[in-house]
Amino acid sequence: MNSNIALIYRNYNEKFNINLLTDLKEFCKIRKRKFFLSNNIKLALKLNLDGAYIPSFNNDLRHCNYIKKNNFILLGSAHNLKQIHEKERQSVDAIFLASLFNKKKTYLGFNKFKSLSKLAKVKIIALGGINKNNLKRISLLNVYGYAGISFFDQKKSP
Repeated sequence: MNSNIALIYRNYNEKFNINLLTDLKEFCKIRKRKFFLSNNIKLALKLNLDGAYIPSFNNDLRHCNYIKKNNFILLGSAHNLKQIHEKERQSVDAIFLASLFNKKKTYLGFNKFKSLSKLAKVKIIALGGINKNNLKRISLLNVYGYAGISFFDQKKSP
């Protein structure tokens, strides 16, 4: 079992279900996984989670006033240099930089991704279109790790 796998709970449409979050926290604890809550640092601190995730569209700095517990990890996401600097001002520990391979609106491509990641002052996590065919190319980048949704799907994972 790989303990370097973490779960980020994202729910932007409904009110958070505290019972569900508590159950997920216990599930992750049993499986030795870190559990992060998206876009609600105050609740993540209250529930004593491993950390929180700040999406690229959130540029609020109020959380910088919160008393951060030891080992509380703050993650962010960015798609360009402006957002990278914004996440650094938000004092994140690492940034998901997207999209590396997935050719959608936020597509960076390999060379632009590499250039942007060199300009960041925090750890970079590669995101976007990562699969077993292009996984080896990530080793050519100076990234802390990689993340994905479809890559870790039980039916498709390596």
